[in-house]
Amino acid sequence: MPRAGVQSRPACILWEGRLTPTWLTDLWGRVRRRTDAAFLSLFALFVLAGVTMDVFNVAHERAEAGRPVPIWEPAVWEFSSGLVLILLAPLAIRVARRAPPVPPPALGWVPIHLVAMLVFSLVHVVVMGGLRFAAYALAGGFYAPLAPLGDWPYELRKDALVYAGLVILYRVWMVSAPAATASAPAAPAPLEIRDGARLRRLPLADIAWIEAAGNYVEIHAGEGVILHRAALWELERRLAGEGFVRIHRSRLVRRAAIRSLETSPSGDFTVKLATGEALGGSRRYRAECLAHGA
Repeated sequence: MPRAGVQSRPACILWEGRLTPTWLTDLWGRVRRRTDAAFLSLFALFVLAGVTMDVFNVAHERAEAGRPVPIWEPAVWEFSSGLVLILLAPLAIRVARRAPPVPPPALGWVPIHLVAMLVFSLVHVVVMGGLRFAAYALAGGFYAPLAPLGDWPYELRKDALVYAGLVILYRVWMVSAPAATASAPAAPAPLEIRDGARLRRLPLADIAWIEAAGNYVEIHAGEGVILHRAALWELERRLAGEGFVRIHRSRLVRRAAIRSLETSPSGDFTVKLATGEALGGSRRYRAECLAHGA
């Protein structure tokens, strides 16, 4: 029984229409705050499991074909490939953040992803060959470090699937993961931003709108404009479910700060804020803005 004056936390809460244990929403909230680390960890586990099975499959196939090899050789072949894929994964998702393949317009990013995929595959093949050369040298043998380049067309087909799967699944993972759900109505947590060596906590109710500015964002709050080093998509993810809506590829607005919305014949629109400011919105985001009640 809870002590007097202390509010007990319910065992379950209503989450997306279902009664859900609070421990599960807490766990999902922690995963949500560590999207990149959780995604890369799952990818690494998947790759390691796959290459482990491939080691025994290759050894078995060689034995059946009458060309048996010591188990360490297929282990070097497969794990060198898997290790390089794991090391390249952060670079692939970095491209996915900068050039999202989903949602549309995906076609505009196709050339970027084609170049990135070719670089991904070429680095995979070259570094994999170098690792095999080093492993064989330690074992007293020899492996031509550039030998995998002869099989690049074959490796490229596999790497293209791995790269495409990485960037698409990462974007789906990042977009679909819900924010942590509070067990009871409470004031939203303030936005933590760095101001030099000092950590500032900015109440969300003080923020009117946010605009991208190169590698920074300009946060327009009651006290003026705060320059914060971050990408706009990062803040959009951090503020998911906190009453912010994108009106332009470079702008986020707090819905409660919007006084009116005026649409032009072209489909673009203008958002007028309670502060008197007028912000241009793109027709691409008009439906989303209206759907959120802005």
